[in-house]
Amino acid sequence: MATITATTQKASPPGILHHRAARKLAALTLLAAILVPLAATRWSTGTWPDALTVDVSGPLATTSDWIIDNRDSHPLFIYFFGHVSNAVVIAVRAVYLALLAVGWAGVTAVAGLVAWRVAGLRLALGTAAAFLVCGLLGMWVPTMQTLALMVVAVAASVLVGALLGLAAGLSDRMDRVLRPVLDTMQVLPAFAYLLPVVLVFGIGVPAAVLATVVYAAPPMARLTSLGLRGADKEVLEAVESLGSTARQRLLTARIPLARKELLLGLNQTIMMALSMAVIASVIGAGGLGDRVYQALASVDVGAALAAGIPIVLLAVVLDRVTGAAGARLGEAPARNARVLWLSALAAAIAVAVAGRLAGRLEWPTGWIVGIAEPVNRAVDWMTAHLYSGVPVVGGTADWAARFTTWVLDPLRDGLQWLPWWSVLLAVAALAWLIGTWRTALTAVLAMAAIGVLGVWDQSLDTLSQVLAAVAVTLVIGFATGIAAARSDRVERLLRPVLDVFQTMPQFVYLIPVVALFGVGRAPAVAAAIVYALPAVVRITTQGLRQVDPAALESARSLGATSGQQLRQVQLPLARPALLLAVNQGVVLVLAVVIIGGLVGGGALGYDVVFGLAQGDLATGLVAGAAIVCLGLMLDRVTQPTQRRAKKGA
Repeated sequence: MATITATTQKASPPGILHHRAARKLAALTLLAAILVPLAATRWSTGTWPDALTVDVSGPLATTSDWIIDNRDSHPLFIYFFGHVSNAVVIAVRAVYLALLAVGWAGVTAVAGLVAWRVAGLRLALGTAAAFLVCGLLGMWVPTMQTLALMVVAVAASVLVGALLGLAAGLSDRMDRVLRPVLDTMQVLPAFAYLLPVVLVFGIGVPAAVLATVVYAAPPMARLTSLGLRGADKEVLEAVESLGSTARQRLLTARIPLARKELLLGLNQTIMMALSMAVIASVIGAGGLGDRVYQALASVDVGAALAAGIPIVLLAVVLDRVTGAAGARLGEAPARNARVLWLSALAAAIAVAVAGRLAGRLEWPTGWIVGIAEPVNRAVDWMTAHLYSGVPVVGGTADWAARFTTWVLDPLRDGLQWLPWWSVLLAVAALAWLIGTWRTALTAVLAMAAIGVLGVWDQSLDTLSQVLAAVAVTLVIGFATGIAAARSDRVERLLRPVLDVFQTMPQFVYLIPVVALFGVGRAPAVAAAIVYALPAVVRITTQGLRQVDPAALESARSLGATSGQQLRQVQLPLARPALLLAVNQGVVLVLAVVIIGGLVGGGALGYDVVFGLAQGDLATGLVAGAAIVCLGLMLDRVTQPTQRRAKKGA
């Protein structure tokens, strides 16, 4: 045994090379010393070489033209996609007409009474108030349009996600097949989902619903699989010992034990579906999102805010009600639960019938409170007094211009100046340092695919905006998260703010930044920062608060100050949570930077918007594919790979 130990010690790398990261750095240094001179000799310019570019716009345009020409005649469209499209249109229209037939009073009553039964009186009152505010703002009909689309999209998403999650939860092979697919779908910006469905279904409600289903189904699939796989083994063994079949075990044990995960999946699906349903207004979804989109296109901040407030209210209500319903799972039902449900249903029907008999189905025009004009006057005042010329601090337009001039322009120009091969080497190095060679290979191939598609400069422009937004987000997010972790009062003050910001759809963040900063790349970055901050703050706070108290107590007993405890104990032990915060910040920032193409963000986001608006699907699809590759690369570079301990490793 002593001989074996001595041999092992002799074979191990000496000194600093004993560490995995140091060995990787040494290997990277050696490879760079060999590859950099060769690449510099062969390719001296920073632009992606034309010889390595594949022009896919021609084939894509040809494919797009073929689909458009054969959409009304080819059997695939007539007997499959056509039926799917018709089913979606009929379902959305049926729900929409049903909501209009019930009337505003009936819809408000039904929503409030359902919230009362599943979440309590307080949320019931909040739900009813939210629907009334939608009417007061003059947005009742658009709200019902969005709600109808939401109902159909959520039902389809839950069905598809539950079936996929069921297959992954019961089959290891299916779980291995679905995991990389769901991983990839989770990092894709919402805009990337619009283009393929538009190519097949055209502009309209079917494309919007199906894009929403594709975007919102993955969380349901993941959480369903997680719940089924996490079922108590002892309970399953007890049920199996009673001679039950696999189907009986699924229905009587696995699914009931996974109720909380299933309801959490429903909550996440609803929130993602609402976010996507609003974004899908770009491709003809209608409803509140279309009002926001049209208002932003004409820089009418007042009209955008009037439509944005109902979106936020819907998001908050749906999140709170489903969350409260999940928290109440496991509680003993009231003795008269059935009677209460029947009473609530009867009351809702009575209110709906009374409204119909009174001829009050539509929201009365005399009850509408117009906020667009006062908001626009406030924006005009801000433009005149806050945009520029403010003593000492300058104005918001000055801040945006300086951020663009001092940060965004140099960062973009620097990235575009770098030789393309150096960017690939940097991506490979970063991905390999925190992951494995497979991670590095995936990241490099994703980045190289961007160059092959011929959108290298636009992608680096988008990357510069993402890097700038992530840097600001992490500085503010880490500082705020540390403050919240070290002070219960700060955390209590931040919690409702973070709750609201975390439930708001991405589209809504564009409204205040346009009001404050106008249009351009800086407002797009500002919207991305505000959107990503809540997740970074929450994850940082949670990671620091979960540090082992014994480690902190040991540091205190050794006389460590508060700052030393933070730097030497809490931050090192919370490293996994901080890395997760970085990863989530990057993914969320990318999602909104792309949407920033609607407010002058340019780059890939502009190409997608231009392709959708002009019907140039070749340009839009190439930009969408580049967005997918960029998101995949950023996810791999910022997401450490969990390595399993192996024998002899």
